[in-house]
Amino acid sequence: MKWMVVKRVLVGGGKNFVRGGAVSAATVLIMTVTLAIISSLVFLSALLSFTLNTIKDKVDVSVYFVTTASEQEILAVKDQLEKLPQVSSVTYTSAADALTAFRARHANDQLTLQALDQLGGNPLDASLEVRAKDPSEYESIVSFLEASPALSSDGTSLVDRINYAQNKDVIDRLSLAIQATREIGLAVVVLFAIASILIAFATIRLAIYTAKDEIAVMRLVGASNAYIQGPFIVAGIITGITAAATVLLLLWPATWYAGARTENWFGGFSLAGYYSSHFSIFFSILALSGILLGAFASVLAIRKYLRV
Repeated sequence: MKWMVVKRVLVGGGKNFVRGGAVSAATVLIMTVTLAIISSLVFLSALLSFTLNTIKDKVDVSVYFVTTASEQEILAVKDQLEKLPQVSSVTYTSAADALTAFRARHANDQLTLQALDQLGGNPLDASLEVRAKDPSEYESIVSFLEASPALSSDGTSLVDRINYAQNKDVIDRLSLAIQATREIGLAVVVLFAIASILIAFATIRLAIYTAKDEIAVMRLVGASNAYIQGPFIVAGIITGITAAATVLLLLWPATWYAGARTENWFGGFSLAGYYSSHFSIFFSILALSGILLGAFASVLAIRKYLRV
């Protein structure tokens, strides 16, 4: 008996959805746009996080030493840094090696090479490239270098400069960009969600008005509130599920087409690959969002226009 009631409620919800016609289609369309924005926000957040992690992997702390520092003194500093638990590796580059690398980078720039030759010496500093086990630990490494500067025998500092401040600024700016993008994206999603709810609300209201005679008859024969209200809630849920299914289907060709053309731009981030590997997450987010939007709009309309 209960199964028959559930079946009739489900069938009634399907009929209400079909009866809505163009209004139901408009509701599905606006809800599809809302869910598409939600999925786009997920992609954008993943892309920005991927970019941030890529930059963090390439970030290091380069410690440049004064030209008067001896190799023995620099290697002593290297030994101190390697003992820090935060440090993953320390690479020493002598002034001669730095000059060789500089000449190789500017092999086609004769003007620069001529200017370098006219100096009559090596203007480049020896350096240590320090990589941390975790990007968040670079600041403590820099603090160690600044709080305990390496000193030569005559009391002057061996360290000329540390380049981490510029790298840190890039990471901080990208982190702020990610946060701002997420906040703006959330605001856009909320606006379209409100629009979806309002249109779904109007659709359910129209369905209630169209079925007012049927509702009156059901009241007379003693139908329960759940039996009368159920089909309208089901219609809202069908709207949300239809929109979610539409977005999930459209994302397959969209990510494949866009991903093939943007993977090089995004530094190796594949939209299609990310969608395939995280399909269950997209399915859960979109299906749940569609169901909640449709059901919430239906409940609002029922409470306002269907008093049983």
